[in-house]
Amino acid sequence: MNVVVCVKQIPDPAAPASLDPTTHTLDRSGKLILDDSDSYGVEMALQLAANVEGSEVTVVSMAPNSETSGLRTALAMGAAKAILVSDGALAGTDALGTAKVLAAAIRRAEPDLVIAATESTDGYTGTVPVQVAELLGLPSVTFAKAVATDGSSVKVERQTEAGYDDVECSLPAVVTVTAGVVEPRYPSFKGIMAAKSKPVDTLSLADLGIDPSEVGFTGARQEITDVSAAESRSAGEIVVDEGDGAQRIVAFLEQIKVV
Repeated sequence: MNVVVCVKQIPDPAAPASLDPTTHTLDRSGKLILDDSDSYGVEMALQLAANVEGSEVTVVSMAPNSETSGLRTALAMGAAKAILVSDGALAGTDALGTAKVLAAAIRRAEPDLVIAATESTDGYTGTVPVQVAELLGLPSVTFAKAVATDGSSVKVERQTEAGYDDVECSLPAVVTVTAGVVEPRYPSFKGIMAAKSKPVDTLSLADLGIDPSEVGFTGARQEITDVSAAESRSAGEIVVDEGDGAQRIVAFLEQIKVV
């Protein structure tokens, strides 16, 4: 079974974030790390692959400047190989454009199962995985809190507001996992050293047969026109209860049209 994991390489959240002054988009020119939310997907894939003989885990990512730091972390965890799509024309790509690129790269890997996080921690659109599934013509099961497979089908406990639903579908399929679905392992020293020699196939848009006009700022269906700082909070009003506290609270709630 070939398991593919979509992983995103993001600027380190511990470092101060900065925006490009012209496009107002997140500056990704520095070192990138593996998104924490994707570490759950990598760990889930590794555990599933370990239970099906002959399985292999491949990680797929899209990042600028041929950045592989985050991918090397996934490889150090135990993934066998990686596919990286890096092309200057990808700058400014929106969610749908990203899905098109990832789908094209994933298709080359001929996966039996595709795993992704529910959403990234620097974008929070939550739309890319299901778009990838649609572009690949595969069923998608979202918000998985538990996943099991025998190599021919996948069983998922799908998280809902009321608990969870038991969902089963045949492979190949796309599954998105929630944080906490498993406990991600820490890369060992041996894994880190081994990751340096694991293959990373770097592809361009031309390699994938994608027209540059379909991605990047040109193909994006959204544009950030301005960015402003959030308004600071004003001081609250202190109410001293002199026997009319309840009435004053009701009057305040009526004023802000809560009641």
